[in-house]
Amino acid sequence: MISFLKKYFAALYVPIIWTVIIAILMCLPGSALPKETGFKIPQFDKIVHMGVFGGFVFLWSLWLSKRVSDPRVLIRWFFIFYVLGNAYGIGMEFVQKYWIPGRDYDLADMIADMMGAGVAYGLCHFLLLLPPRGAKSK
Repeated sequence: MISFLKKYFAALYVPIIWTVIIAILMCLPGSALPKETGFKIPQFDKIVHMGVFGGFVFLWSLWLSKRVSDPRVLIRWFFIFYVLGNAYGIGMEFVQKYWIPGRDYDLADMIADMMGAGVAYGLCHFLLLLPPRGAKSK
């Protein structure tokens, strides 16, 4: 699974495009967002925030893990990507509060952003640092 991800999603353009998509989605005016009618999942936007910012951390970490093999360096950079994901999520909430019409500031969105980034940070340790099952250690 990880070799598949590294083969097809570890190119530099993937996390860059994902980062730009986040900016576009977070800067859409409130009038451009679909209205929820009928079937509604409570707090669905929080799940989306977790996935979006988890993807940010995971994709940048995946990109780096294909290029760097030293686990100590990777751990440091995974943490940096986690911090950057948190800062990006918090910053985008303030952008929505002050500059995007029809969008509002939500502390719960920030917490969801941080939770998603944190889950991805943990997954990076397990999926990208640990050797695959059946691999012989040196």
